[in-house]
Amino acid sequence: MFPYDPTLLAAVQASPQSVADVLQTMQTIETACIDGDGLKWFDWLYLQVTQAVEARVVSGGFTDPAWLAELDVQFARLYFGAVESALSGQPAPGCWEALFQRRNRPSIARIQFALAGINAHINHDLPLAIVATCRAASTTPVHGSAQYNDYTALNTTLDSLIESAEQTLHVRLLGDALPAVSHLEDTIAAFSVSAAREAAWNNAELLWYLRAEPSFSAAFMDTLDGLTTVAGKSLLAPVP
Repeated sequence: MFPYDPTLLAAVQASPQSVADVLQTMQTIETACIDGDGLKWFDWLYLQVTQAVEARVVSGGFTDPAWLAELDVQFARLYFGAVESALSGQPAPGCWEALFQRRNRPSIARIQFALAGINAHINHDLPLAIVATCRAASTTPVHGSAQYNDYTALNTTLDSLIESAEQTLHVRLLGDALPAVSHLEDTIAAFSVSAAREAAWNNAELLWYLRAEPSFSAAFMDTLDGLTTVAGKSLLAPVP
C-alpha cells in the first residue's frame, strides 16, 4: 500500500529480545511512515507508552520489574507479528486487518488509528502476551499476585498518555482540522485503557486454564478477535 512497506516488513521480521530491541523497531516504523499512514499514529503512541513503561521499570517501585520487561517484549512481538502478516500477504487477526485496510484513508482522524491499534493490541494481543510472559517467567496470572499489582500500577501512567494523545492527534490523518461536532468525541469518551487492561488480565487467566485444551483456546481467541474487530471498525468510522 505504501512504497516503504518492504522497510517495515524487514524491521519487524527480527524478533525482539529486549525492550531496547522493541524500541528500536518501533522507532524504525515511525521514521519510515509518512503522516498519511494511519499505522504511524498507533506506532507513535505505542512508542511513547513503551518508553514510559521502561522509565517506570528503571526507576524502581515494582516488585517484579523483570516480569514487566518480559511482558513488554512478548507484547510487542504480537504487534510486529501482525504487521509482518499483513505486509507479507498472510492472514492477520481481523482486529489488525481493520486498521491495515484503512491506513491510507484521510477521512479518519489520527486518534482513531491510534485507538484502533490500542484496541487490537490490548483486547486481542495482551491476554496472549500475559500468558506467554507467565510461561517464560514460571509464574501464574492471578489477581492479587505481585505481577498483577505491578501490571495495574501502570494504569495511571497509561491513562495519562492516552489523554494527552487524544489532544495531540485530534486532527484528520493528513493534519487538517476536524469538524467542531462529530461522533468522534463520543467514541473517544467510551474508550478506557484501564478497563481494557483489566479485561485482558481476566481473559489471560481464562486462557491459562485452557492451555491444555488447544481447540478451546483457539475458539476463545477467534471469538475475542471477532468482538475486537467490531470495536476496531467502529473506532475507524470516517468523520464526515
